[in-house]
Formats: sequence, C-alpha cells, structure tokens
Amino acid sequence: MKLLLISLGCDKNLVDSEQMLGLLSEGGHEIVVNEEEAEGVIINTCCFIGDAKEESVQTILEMAELKKNGQIRFLGVTGCMAQRYQDEILKEIPEVDAVLGTSSYDEILKAVDQCGGAEPYRCFHDISRLVPDAGSRIVTTGGHFAYLKIAEGCDKHCTYCIIPSLRGSYRSVPMEELVSQAENLAARGVRELILVAQETTVYGRDLYGKKSLPELLRRLCRIRGFRWIRILYCYPEEISDELIQVMKEEPKICHYLDMPIQHASDRILKRMGRHTTRQELTGIVEKLREEIPDIVLRTTLISGFPGETEEEHAELVDFVDRMEFDRLGVFTYSPEEGTPAAEMEDQIPEEVKEARRDEIMELQQAISAEKGQDMIGREVLCMVEGQISGESAYIARTYADAPQVDGYIFIQSGEQMVTGDFVKAKVTGALEYDLIGEIADEYAE
Repeated sequence: MKLLLISLGCDKNLVDSEQMLGLLSEGGHEIVVNEEEAEGVIINTCCFIGDAKEESVQTILEMAELKKNGQIRFLGVTGCMAQRYQDEILKEIPEVDAVLGTSSYDEILKAVDQCGGAEPYRCFHDISRLVPDAGSRIVTTGGHFAYLKIAEGCDKHCTYCIIPSLRGSYRSVPMEELVSQAENLAARGVRELILVAQETTVYGRDLYGKKSLPELLRRLCRIRGFRWIRILYCYPEEISDELIQVMKEEPKICHYLDMPIQHASDRILKRMGRHTTRQELTGIVEKLREEIPDIVLRTTLISGFPGETEEEHAELVDFVDRMEFDRLGVFTYSPEEGTPAAEMEDQIPEEVKEARRDEIMELQQAISAEKGQDMIGREVLCMVEGQISGESAYIARTYADAPQVDGYIFIQSGEQMVTGDFVKAKVTGALEYDLIGEIADEYAE
C-alpha cells in the first residue's frame, strides 16, 4: 500500500514516526509524501495542549473525509491522542481503521496489514513498556541532523501536564542501544545529533542508579561523523557540575541548553509542581554563563497559570528582562482534563493569558534584536540548511539555533553549497530573530 504518515507535535513524537516509517517500508509498503498519492494515511497525534489537540482532531477529520470519499482505504491514528481518547475516536470517527497507543507504535505494520477487517485494529500495551528500536528508522529531517530519543515518559508530575498519564514513568534507553543508534545515524551522514526526552538531564538514573547523561555524551562524542551534539529539555534543577564540565571539555557539544523554567514566581512555581525557586533559577543561569561564557540558553514559559496575579505576571516580566535569555517561547496556559491545575480555582480568562503572553514576547523580541545587533561583524560557524529558491543565498543555522524552533542566518554566496555543509560566515545584519551574513571562508570542514 502507498502510505502517508503525518507526524504532529514534538520532536520526540517525530522519532516514533520515523520508527514507524522504517517498519512499514521494511514490511513492503511504499512511503509517499502527499495525500494525492496515498492509499492509506497514518496520523501520529499530539494532545499536549489545547491547540495541539485541535490540530490532531482537525487532521483526523480531514483524512476521514478522504476515506469516506474513497480516496484512501486505510486510516490509522497513533500517539498521544490515540492513547488518551481511543474509545472516543472509534465511536465518533468510524472511518478510523486502527488506533495504537504511545507504547504500541511498533504494531503499525500489523495494523496496516489487517486493513479491511471486520473490526478496527487497536493495540495498547502497558505505557510503562519501552518500545524496542527496530533498527530500520527512516530519518525525515533531511539527513544532516537527527534526533536521538534517550528516554521515554516522565516522573516530574507537574500539575498542568498530562505526559505521565500518556507516556508513563521515566524509562531510560540503555546506553549501548543509544550508542548503536547514534553510530547508525552517523554512518548515514547525520552531522548534528540532537538528544531529546521528556527530560534529558536525569537520563540513566533508573538504569544505573545515577544521572548518566555526562557519560552518554562522552561516548557519543567519540563517534566519527558528528560535528555538533545538542541537548534539549534540561530541567534546571537537574543540571549538574559534571554535565557542565563535559560541555566545556567536549568540542562537539554545542554550548546551547534548552532549559524550560515555566515561571519565576515562587508561589506559581509551587502551584505548578516545579522544583525550583526564582533565586535558584537565577543562580543556575548565572552559573552556566560564568562557566561557559558563550552558552546560549533557550527557555519556555507559561502565561496565565491559574491564580497568577498581575503582580506575579510582572515578576515574570522582570525576570525575563533581567535574565535576557537568548531564546524564549511562551505558551498560554491550557487546562487539560485529569490534571490538578485544571481543577484549580481562579482560572484566568483567555484574553488575559494572551495579553500577558504578548507582553513577554514583545520584551523578548527587543532582547533578541539587541543580541542580534551585537553579532554584527562576528564570524560564525554555520550548518547549511538549503538554498533559497532562485537566489544565490542560503539558509543556515549556527550552534545557537536548534532546528525548527530557533532562528536562521541567511548567507549570500556565489559558491555552490550543499545541505549539511559547515561554512564560516561573517554576520552583516540582524533581524528580530534571524541574522544576515556572507561567506567568510568558503568551507570550514
């Protein structure tokens, strides 16, 4: 069957999608990239916040119309929404042929091969199961960078988050298996390896009795082929001196940390079930910048958490102003059924949440623009992402920018460059979130 897989949500979900693609291809099915060619569609869904849930529902309904009209003959739903709403999906959308839970996506081949059965195929293994690596993953990010999911699930139980109920408790992937996966990716030409999990910083504690991310990083750095290794989803309170030391010592590790903090008011942090205070967050940021002066810090915040007062919002704005994060995103609080925060009193009106988010993002835009101006005249190492159609200009990223969430540098060059090449560029201009440059030294290999 010709199959289209639509992957929604986070990069961790994308890794699951890529594993499914590998299994399907190995099983004799043809993978296509548009619905016009497809005979079957699989949607790997997300329902982390309201907007993600809405996107998942809308996509399922659109594909159900194709099934109804006879354009496709198979419709499968996997991932977080399938895990959470399996009965509702099958009841409300009879066009769905299969639903697979978050720990059952390796059953996708069986689900497709049973297309046309009398009953929809459903499989929901225990969410504490760790899906084995099939070894046949198809990387969909262009081949020059790839994600390595080092763990599944989460033990933090923040009051606003449904992830533990959808993905289970924290389970680290054994180190040998991760090294093998990474070696395979490097052999296929991946130059940037990006470590992801619900939380990367506690990797290994369940398997080895201690936080083992530093050891994993050292082993990954020994693999030939990688130029950059990037770490995402680091909980601030779990960032150890050993991790900082490894980042300082290993040249392949990008001086970049994604460190979601969510808020800066001690009362709101406590209501969120977070394990830091404003003072501790300030100390962590200052320590990272002192130890690694060129480190780039990305964070995410939640605006309008239940009970957040104007004063607490102002405290968060002041914190953002003082800390001057290099990269920052803000989500409006989304009440998710089954979470403690959804039952809290003093829920904030949507328009207030949005106004507070916009105020923070306006401040961050000014901070980002100022940091961009400071870059003018500097030479930076960049990874080429592609050429702008019809122009002698290329899109690239520096170590300061993670793919698909941060900015780019647009480089003018008469030379032919290939996606995945590393080049040195001189920064000649700056926009709010992006840089403009020209080639300083043709190739930096």
